[in-house]
Amino acid sequence: MKLKERGIIVPDQHFPLQDDAAINCVVKAIKKVKPDVFVNLGDVGEWESVSAWRYKDKKLPPLEYQIPIIDEDVRLVNEGLDIWDDALEQVGCKKKYLLQGNHDLWLDNFVTKYPYMYNYSFKKACKIKERGYKYTEYNLPIQIGKLTFFHGAFATTYHAKKHLETYGENVIYGHTHDIQRHTQTKLGGTIGAWSMGCLKDMSHENNKWLKGRLHNWVHAFAIVDWFTDGTFRVDVVEIHDGKTTVWGDIIDGNEDSNK
Repeated sequence: MKLKERGIIVPDQHFPLQDDAAINCVVKAIKKVKPDVFVNLGDVGEWESVSAWRYKDKKLPPLEYQIPIIDEDVRLVNEGLDIWDDALEQVGCKKKYLLQGNHDLWLDNFVTKYPYMYNYSFKKACKIKERGYKYTEYNLPIQIGKLTFFHGAFATTYHAKKHLETYGENVIYGHTHDIQRHTQTKLGGTIGAWSMGCLKDMSHENNKWLKGRLHNWVHAFAIVDWFTDGTFRVDVVEIHDGKTTVWGDIIDGNEDSNK
């Protein structure tokens, strides 16, 4: 058994409400690890402009009022994707995957309401094809070796257990913003489910919808090694106060990512 390829997995970023230090940690990790594979688990954008809750129980304003706000969101989310793509280009990572999250789906829901605004679909607005990503729509999986990725379907208390029991195979997902792991041993061997935390700003100011409720969110990403026999190893890397360690080296995301 030999190492076949190595990947970095990033969970929910919610650009432009990302945590800059956490994002910088991952950028520095990309430059250190030099991954062959990059998987973005979705909720790339917050998409407040087309939020399912923005106009709940309110009359929609005219479209000409909405468009400038959406355009600004599109610009800022693309700037966030540029951060990943610039780092990946520097290390020569060509295998890039992006899974649509439920927040990203809000942009498609906007297009469903206004079909003539088709250029505002998430895939088109964020230039996913042009960026070179293999793309899957909301909660459709991708499989690499014996590991399956998707955005995430459940947010129950024991969601890792729920995902594993539902899908019946090794899964990595985002969506819940916290970290869980659950394993089960079957006749064919042990399978596991991992939730990846998030890279979102966790401050009260940018999460007022919580109305002061406490949460259990964690900044994190993962390094995955795939071996020639299809097996793998998942290393969930937690980020605290904008700092983490990778392979014994301290990474400080509070410092410029070019350092």
